[in-house]
Amino acid sequence: MQFVCRDMRIGNRIGRSESVLLIDRDNQARELIQQWLEREGLSLEVVHNPLKGLDRALSGDHAIVILDIMLPGFNGFELLRRVRATSQIPVVITTARAEEVDRIVALEVGADDYISKPFNPRELVARLRAVLRRVQFGIAGGALPSHRISAADIEMDTSARAVFRAGEPVDLTTTEFEFLQLLLRNAGRVVRREELAQAALGRPFSPLDRSIDLHVSHVRRKLGHHPGGAQRIKAIRGVGYLYALPMERRYNKSEALANDSRAFAGSL
Repeated sequence: MQFVCRDMRIGNRIGRSESVLLIDRDNQARELIQQWLEREGLSLEVVHNPLKGLDRALSGDHAIVILDIMLPGFNGFELLRRVRATSQIPVVITTARAEEVDRIVALEVGADDYISKPFNPRELVARLRAVLRRVQFGIAGGALPSHRISAADIEMDTSARAVFRAGEPVDLTTTEFEFLQLLLRNAGRVVRREELAQAALGRPFSPLDRSIDLHVSHVRRKLGHHPGGAQRIKAIRGVGYLYALPMERRYNKSEALANDSRAFAGSL
């Protein structure tokens, strides 16, 4: 059984044609976004109708989606849920509503990033670029030294962007994948929040931004506990997170010496 991020064409499209889909009813925002994207060499398709936007988001013609949650006669969160039911195309949420609960819900539903209106168009472009880099190259924006990572019953294939738990596929969003990749590469040691924010979100850490906690919470829920019941991802208060290896995987030097001593005694 194999799991690959369900929109398999994402990785191939990036580098050929970076087409952005904007689902928004705000004409003023559209003009501003289009102007800045064109400066960056990105093409833009604009859709006002939510159902048509859903169809275009699932078409495979775009590298990323910008989705406003305040759509006429349709909840943007519901549209995102429908996208996530069949595709892992990156989605950045925009909204004029400033409530923190909107940011939380967007990330819980599967958004890769979230930005409030009015926003600096340069910041929007920077966030789009950061998400696209994560999809194309993975953490740190460069070719990964190894495309397979293993930690106990978790297997990750970074080239196929696939994750397995005990041989069964695990469905992760693009951002969740990057968080887990960084934690797995550093299994057994604490990864600071600043490092997680920069590597997985592509931006500096802000103490007021709960995105890291939400993404890690989703990864925890999807992975579950270790077979023995121990927690996989531990929060280190005021510092960051640690992917804990199960006790049987921890190499204890004193135990190894004891085993060697027993083996030696048995040979006498």
